[in-house]
Amino acid sequence: MPIVETSFGRLEGVSRAGHAAFLGVPYAAAPAGPLRWKAPLPPMAWPGTRPASKPGPAARQTGHPIPGFAASGPQSEDCLYLNIFTPACDSRRRPVLFWIHGGGFTHGSGSEALYDGGPLARRGDVVVVTINYRLGAWGYLHPSTRLPGRGLANNCGQLDAIAALRWVHDHIAAFGGDPRNVTVFGESAGAAAVGTLLAMPAARGLFHKAILQSGTGRAARPEEAGQVVDRVTEAAGLPAAEGLLTLDADRLLEAQAKVAAARGFGTMLFAPMVDGETLPQQPLEAVAAGAAAGIPVMIGTNRDEAKLFFAMQQREPMDDAALERAAGALFPGAAPDRLRAAIAAVREARRGRGLPADNLDVLDALWSEGIFRQNALRLALAQRKHEPRTYVYFFTYASPARRGALGACHALEMPFVFGTLDAPGQDRFAGTGPDAERLSANMMDAWIAFARGGDPSHAGIGRWEPYDAESRPTMVFDRESGLERDPYAEERRAAESLLGG
Repeated sequence: MPIVETSFGRLEGVSRAGHAAFLGVPYAAAPAGPLRWKAPLPPMAWPGTRPASKPGPAARQTGHPIPGFAASGPQSEDCLYLNIFTPACDSRRRPVLFWIHGGGFTHGSGSEALYDGGPLARRGDVVVVTINYRLGAWGYLHPSTRLPGRGLANNCGQLDAIAALRWVHDHIAAFGGDPRNVTVFGESAGAAAVGTLLAMPAARGLFHKAILQSGTGRAARPEEAGQVVDRVTEAAGLPAAEGLLTLDADRLLEAQAKVAAARGFGTMLFAPMVDGETLPQQPLEAVAAGAAAGIPVMIGTNRDEAKLFFAMQQREPMDDAALERAAGALFPGAAPDRLRAAIAAVREARRGRGLPADNLDVLDALWSEGIFRQNALRLALAQRKHEPRTYVYFFTYASPARRGALGACHALEMPFVFGTLDAPGQDRFAGTGPDAERLSANMMDAWIAFARGGDPSHAGIGRWEPYDAESRPTMVFDRESGLERDPYAEERRAAESLLGG
């Protein structure tokens, strides 16, 4: 069994086919008791050799109707653990890929089979790290807004990721990794966490490249965050926020669930906050101002992001008037004539491509463009002004599940990126066979090439040109992958017209 010495003690990992895994490695002290809503502290040293053969607990969270959204294993406030997958614990100094899982900042775990780093480590001769971090009320509620002067930290989930990056900086060389070549990557809320790290001064120098999959990052204002603290306090039956500090974990989770249910689907209550210190400004504003200068960025979205979120809902067919009202709610302030023109443009474009184009499909397309793709392109253009190595992708491969009704939905790219098409349930969600395997190979090799040298081009997909506002070169990932200029331009322009872009 592989054994590695760290500054906190020895770790004994697990030998696997073509690589070694170190699971459940503590990167910080348990953030429980008096350490709730405190910045993470270093872990306690341990005597002898600590087994690193099974993952640590996930952060506390509720169940979720979308399969695979919630963590599948044990949960605890003591959740600050990471997993390492390496070809060998030697002195090779390999590129490091550091994964931040998604789940709306309230769900998920870095230890799911979907995120097994073994296939990437073997294929690319890279080291993969996946982390757990505080979620929901523990990671992204900000009681300091109601309890100033108590030493409470803001953005605890983000600070956890920074602590894990610092651990990697100090120790990854012993696992065959290069602390001077770390790429952070994440999906959905994980991508938003990556986008937020681009704007956090404490993270500067701890990573060197960034990949954002279906997320960018938007932080709450202190007054918004304070209102969420008030709602959680009320839902817990407490007279004041002071009681949150010692509230039983089960009661805190119940209060979080009540507040989330009251606000309904699609509302991000637990998220980073602009506090002027750990996060000085909105991530997009910070990137536009050059906060991430010198950091190559790869960013992209999936064509039909919205369809995953609506998959668990029973939706009735929608007439034209209802579509206009729904689109107006999605793009408040857009003039009725612009709404009608955008709807017509999206419908015609989808029909021209042989895609479903009924009113629900059109709404889903506008939702996917307006919520996901437009923000990704704005971040890409903001970063491009400071860093030429900025790349954009668009994932259009359709899931075979539900007779294709999910399309190229949110989260579908992950088993292809990780090479985990054999993870439970992925045969139905992502598909099997030569097309799926070729797409996975192309995506894995692009992520690996980007981590290695800041350019995701490789023989399987050809040259991937950096993004620009004129020709908008975009790598389209599908059964056949390749560079296109301004793909799905009609949908892009329709959403821009409604957003004032």
